[in-house]
Amino acid sequence: MSAADLNVASPVVAAILTALAIILVDLVLPGRTGPALVTALGGLLITAIVTLSVGSGDAAYAFGEMYHLDKLTTFLDLLFISIVALTILFAPDYLAPRGLPLAEFAAVLVFAMCGAMVIAASADLLLLFIGLELMVLPGYLLAAYHKTDGYSTEGAIKYFLLGSFSSAIFLFGLAFVWGLSGSTNIGDVKDTLAQVTSGAMPFSPGLAMGLAFLTTGVAFKIAAVPFHYWTPDAYQGSPTPVTGYLSVGPKVGAFALILRLFVEALGPVKGDWLPVIVVLAAATMTLGNLVALTQDNVKRMLAYSSIAHTGYMLVGLAAFAGGQPSGISALLFYGAAYAFMNLGAFAVIAALQKRAGVTSQLSTFSGLIRKEPALTFLMLLFLLSLVGIPPTAGFFGKVLIIQSAVQAGGWVGALAVLLVVNAAAAAFYYLRVVVYMFVRDPVSDAPALRHGVLLWGGLAAATVLTIVLGFFPGLILGMVGDAARAITG
Repeated sequence: MSAADLNVASPVVAAILTALAIILVDLVLPGRTGPALVTALGGLLITAIVTLSVGSGDAAYAFGEMYHLDKLTTFLDLLFISIVALTILFAPDYLAPRGLPLAEFAAVLVFAMCGAMVIAASADLLLLFIGLELMVLPGYLLAAYHKTDGYSTEGAIKYFLLGSFSSAIFLFGLAFVWGLSGSTNIGDVKDTLAQVTSGAMPFSPGLAMGLAFLTTGVAFKIAAVPFHYWTPDAYQGSPTPVTGYLSVGPKVGAFALILRLFVEALGPVKGDWLPVIVVLAAATMTLGNLVALTQDNVKRMLAYSSIAHTGYMLVGLAAFAGGQPSGISALLFYGAAYAFMNLGAFAVIAALQKRAGVTSQLSTFSGLIRKEPALTFLMLLFLLSLVGIPPTAGFFGKVLIIQSAVQAGGWVGALAVLLVVNAAAAAFYYLRVVVYMFVRDPVSDAPALRHGVLLWGGLAAATVLTIVLGFFPGLILGMVGDAARAITG
């Protein structure tokens, strides 16, 4: 390991030091929320500055070409940092009334971010798997963070068991691909598969098995149908700030894995995995929306909604495999837009649950406009963006994905039509929450709560990003385009 290696990997180093600093501050000043918050947010700010500084240069490799810093790495790292920072801002109002420590929460969250950053920069199959485990293992801890709550424990156990199985299946797939190519380097795997495409090597049964295992393992991580069973229970049982993070953080991290593995390493055989992605996308967005229609718990509804949005993002991947490189740009933009609007929606739920004992049933939102008008209009904005109503970020993200799918044509073009139908169907269950907030009478006479400055700051950031990315998508389209070209050429 040289100084040059450390410089290339400095964003991950900064993130690790941030997590260690949070733990150290908590040891020196136990139970003090303020210092832990300052350390966490300050460390994330420094990590973002380091990421921008290092990422502004040319692409570079480190650690024997296992770690790759390029525009895609930089974009994803900044997105991960934003997700974790917003989650930490939303958390105190929920955790404090329940006696849950913030410092430990922030430290585990930053460690999970480190794993996601490793995935984004992986140029080797083994490092890719290590990064995946570094990302998901803290997620199991976070899901069970409210350890005295039976629902939290139950959801965490289901998440852990199915997550462990999926990791094993994914590792089997990596082993098959490794055995076929004789190398774990993503570039070498790509070159080997290019020979398969050209006919110089046969498409062996071992490669087919490897692709099947890899697709199954990844489908578990992104909660694609029919590998989505853990999602509703894990989301509903987890503390609400954790649910918000789980709905976007690991999902974006898993799509980062898909980009490095399927787009880069397995890109030469994309015609072979395209039909599977088409079926997964169609089943995921359709079943996710259909089941969400039947839910009367908003957290559970957003869990199934999250599954549907996974299907939308898979359409972008299918568009790429169908011959449209713009599908990757659409996927990346939609991932960023979805992260901010979905985190905002969960932040509103967490704010309403500041008073212990308040559930996330639809009835909790009855007459909210009379008690919490500011939260009501913010929730309205986030829900409209999730539907895809212009001019929100969700609308522009869907437009990009639909355009790329239509341009790809064939079965991918049919996915674009199905996406439009699903988005229309999703409007029913999103707008049902709006009806409860504006039309129904309150079910409780409890006075409105006072919310912390950090919560309002986080909501302000999520609101601005949801609106700005809808009105001015060009602000990040250049960065998104550079990130996409880093792996598509």
